[in-house]
Amino acid sequence: MGDITSMPLAIAAVLAGLTLLMLASDRLVVSAVRVSQAIGVSAILIGALVVGLGTSLPELLVSVLASIEDRIDVAMANVVGSNIANVTLVLGFAAIVAPVSASRLTLRREGVLMFFALTGLTAVLWDGNVEVWEGGMLLAGMVIAIYFLVRWSMYDAATEAAAAAEIEEMVERSRGPIILEIVIGFGALVVTVVAANFLLEGGLAIGREVGLSDAFLGVMLGVGTSLPELATAVAAIRRRESDLVVGNVLGSNIFNSLAVAGAAGAAGGGVLMDLDPPLLLLMLAAALVAGVFSRTGLRLGRVEGVFLVIGFLLFTVASY
Repeated sequence: MGDITSMPLAIAAVLAGLTLLMLASDRLVVSAVRVSQAIGVSAILIGALVVGLGTSLPELLVSVLASIEDRIDVAMANVVGSNIANVTLVLGFAAIVAPVSASRLTLRREGVLMFFALTGLTAVLWDGNVEVWEGGMLLAGMVIAIYFLVRWSMYDAATEAAAAAEIEEMVERSRGPIILEIVIGFGALVVTVVAANFLLEGGLAIGREVGLSDAFLGVMLGVGTSLPELATAVAAIRRRESDLVVGNVLGSNIFNSLAVAGAAGAAGGGVLMDLDPPLLLLMLAAALVAGVFSRTGLRLGRVEGVFLVIGFLLFTVASY
C-alpha cells in the first residue's frame, strides 16, 4: 500500500482497517479452533495457543508490519499502549458495568506471570535500543510462559472446563465442512494482514499530518487494537463470568509482551527515539495498581473501575 496523502483517506483507512482487522482476526481464530479440534488438539492447548495468540493477533500484525517498515517506536508503543489499555480501560470499564472478581489462584499464577512478562519487556526497551536477539529472548520467554499456562491448566479442572466451554462456544459459530473452514480461515488471514496494513498506513499518515510522535501514535493504535478485549470483557461480565475477564486481560498482556514484542524485535529491531522510560514505568504501575485493587477483597468494584478509567485518561494525556 502506498503512502496516503490526504487526511480523509487516512481516517477512512484507519476506520476500515480497524473494523476489518477485528472481524477478520476473530473469524480466523474460529477457523483455527475448528481445524485444531478436528485434528485432535486438546482443549487446553487450543485455549493456550490458538485462542491466546489469536486475541493478540491485531497487535502482532500491526507491530510486525511497523517493525518491517523501520518504525520500531510505533511497534513497541503499540504493545505498551495495548498493555496499559487492558489493565486500565478494559478492567476499569468492566468493573463499572458490574464488580469484577478474581480468584486468588489466578492472581498468584497468571498475575505473577504477566508481571514477569511486563518486566522483561521493560528491560528490553529501557535502554532505547531493541536488538534482534532481544526479540528472540522475548519469544523464548513466550515458549516458557506457554509451558506454565498449559501445565497449570492440566492440573486445574475448573480452568480446563472453562477452556472447553469457550472453545465449544466458538465452534458453535461455524458448523461447515473442515475443508471450507480452511478456505475461510485462509481468506480471513489475508484480510487480516491487509487490514492491519491499512490501519498502520492510515495511522502513520495521520501522524505525519498532525505531527504526532511515533510513540503516541503507537499507543493509540494499541488502544484501538484492545477494543476486542473491551467488548469481550463487557460481554463476559454481563454473563457473570468475571474471572474470565481477569484471565483474558492477564493472558493478553502476556502474549503482547512476549510474543508480539518479541516478533516485532526479531523482525528488525532498531533505536527507540520517542518511547521513553517514564511510559514503561506507567505500564508497570498500571499493572501494579490493578493488582492491588484486585487483591482488595479479590474484586474490582465500581469505585476502583472509575479510578482505573481515570488512570487510562491520564496515561493518554501523559503519552501525548
